[in-house]
Amino acid sequence: MRSITSNKQFNDLVKGGKPFVLDFYADWCGPCQTLLPTVEKLAKEYKGEVDILKVNVDKQKALAAKFSIRSIPAVFFLKGNVIKEKIQGVASEHELRKKIKALQKLEKKSSQSS
Repeated sequence: MRSITSNKQFNDLVKGGKPFVLDFYADWCGPCQTLLPTVEKLAKEYKGEVDILKVNVDKQKALAAKFSIRSIPAVFFLKGNVIKEKIQGVASEHELRKKIKALQKLEKKSSQSS
């Protein structure tokens, strides 16, 4: 699973126009470590369809501030620069999968209309 390591990398994702998911976490955060295996599994499963990336809040403070991260884990579901959904705290695989599928449906609708 890839990590966002710079603002440029984030901006490139936004410009790509493809839906993506950001998992804001920290290495010291217990709930984040609980969620990580599920997020990694989904990242492999949806590879090529939806980019799922990690953002370490300690290393990417500007990005964490841009998303007003107050507690972690926090998972954001985006299309371009627009937040479509977000989940605070540990979420089930089912809940994450449901939001990813909703993001995919948005992508299909926008590609059919263009």
